[in-house]
Amino acid sequence: MGTCASKPPRRNPYLPRDFPEQLQTPENEDHRDDSSAAGKPSFFYTPSPIRFFLSKKKSPARRSSGNSTPSRILKGPFPPPSPAKHIMAVLTRRRPGTGTEGGQEAGAGLDKRFGLSKRFKDRYEVGEEVGRGHFGYTVSATCKSGDRTGQKVAVKVIPKAKMTTAIAVEDVRREVRILQALAGHDNLVQFYDAFEDDDKVYIVMELCEGGELLDRILARGGKFTEDYSKNVLVQILNVVSFCHLQGVVHRDLKPENFLLKAKDDDSQLKAIDFGLSDFVKPDEKLNDIVGSAYYVAPEVLLRSYGTEADVWSVGVIAYILLCGSRPFWARTESGIFRSVLKTDPSFIEQPWPSLSTHAKDFVQCLLNKDPRKRMTAAQALSHPWIRDHNGVEVPIDIRILRLLKAYTLSSPLRKAALRALSRTLTADDLFYLNKQFRHLAPEKSENVTLESIKTALTKHATNAMKESRITDYLTWLSALRLDFDEFCAAAVCVHQLESFDRWEQHARCAYEIFDKDGNRAIVIEELASELGLGPSVPLHAVLNDWIRHTDGKLSFLGFVKLLHGVSTRSHKRLR
Repeated sequence: MGTCASKPPRRNPYLPRDFPEQLQTPENEDHRDDSSAAGKPSFFYTPSPIRFFLSKKKSPARRSSGNSTPSRILKGPFPPPSPAKHIMAVLTRRRPGTGTEGGQEAGAGLDKRFGLSKRFKDRYEVGEEVGRGHFGYTVSATCKSGDRTGQKVAVKVIPKAKMTTAIAVEDVRREVRILQALAGHDNLVQFYDAFEDDDKVYIVMELCEGGELLDRILARGGKFTEDYSKNVLVQILNVVSFCHLQGVVHRDLKPENFLLKAKDDDSQLKAIDFGLSDFVKPDEKLNDIVGSAYYVAPEVLLRSYGTEADVWSVGVIAYILLCGSRPFWARTESGIFRSVLKTDPSFIEQPWPSLSTHAKDFVQCLLNKDPRKRMTAAQALSHPWIRDHNGVEVPIDIRILRLLKAYTLSSPLRKAALRALSRTLTADDLFYLNKQFRHLAPEKSENVTLESIKTALTKHATNAMKESRITDYLTWLSALRLDFDEFCAAAVCVHQLESFDRWEQHARCAYEIFDKDGNRAIVIEELASELGLGPSVPLHAVLNDWIRHTDGKLSFLGFVKLLHGVSTRSHKRLR
């Protein structure tokens, strides 16, 4: 949605210094297709500026320049066309900034009233422009009255003439709502007020004078020490986890959207630009393709994603901080998409061999292409590489609510299997779970209940949590009462454990425990009933393989399948 707060106007950092000024901003950059306004999915994509460079210089691969993040050459042929082909076709059909569509004035007939105060010019004295994006620009201003008299602020100005579609108007409305609703985090740009007049919308925020994180990356040649990278990532993960707990997904996390409060080396980071953000429930999936090319998650391209997409973007930032190059790169937009979907980032080139094993594992866990296996922001803060850095606090993880709901709806047989699995967890796994248990259990209590969860969430709640209706999700947990051992069984993430090299050992050990303590003779009909499956013959044929023919007990295959089991109640609702 354009720049925010105090982004300084500057040349495109991804292009060489001798690149023509007039070509530095692609014509179709930073926009979003409005087809969803007519009942079709909407799209947003910031295309790679590389193609404009290649159109002038027919180089087989982009050369690394002194003021840009070094690129990487992808080897080998790409797989068959990905969803990128469809996305590019949508973008080709629409060119923003023309002012007309179909021979009529763009945006004609749209209601561009936001219900905001119209006294902006009475309250603020506008200064110089400090940043510009495709959809708007940012100016400094001085407050003329009220509690902040004399204080300098940043004002994001969005011309209503740029709002040529219903989806563009809705994006601005939602950005204002989210900024108004989110409050109280040190790494979130502070929102002060919003105004409008007949021509513009004004969003007033704190002024950050230290520039973008991207500028800091480029100034240092794209490589940081592990300690400095930790300082940056702790702040990013903290604010991302906070947003997710409130039910807000940012959807455009990148170094350009983090500002430094001041010019000091240890200055505080501030997340900005919520123009593409949205509200999301713990188990809700979004489907519109939004974000910026190098940072977009695979599941976003596949049009089914949640808060995990933000964590992928943090993983890309972490990769760039530690090694100075992008994990996914190509010469064209569709190539970038295919790279994100099909290739794995390299960890064999310098400086990765000289970095710690924990640092490499940390980035790999963030860049897992399967969102179910990817760490959450809260889990990342409990990772061994980062958890002991300067007193890191592990916040409440929104994914815990989803896991507790799944456990509540599980069959007794699956609960027994999960309890066996939880007894094989490592100290690192238990560190994270203990932090979550202590957040959600009352002080000095040994049990997590519905009321204790409500109390814990209330301590961190903002108006955004009400907008996303997170508390409504808790109705599934009405009969919840878990001690620490059962809480571990409920909160263990099977998909994540499967991504570790030690998964086979985990599963085998858990099966031995289950076979000794909870396994018993079982018939197919009982197993089908436990899983909530109907009397379908094909299903019974599959379940037959889950049972040992020697004694009628659950086999190892059946045990592993049961760990991923379905809820009895959900299947009964479907029948």
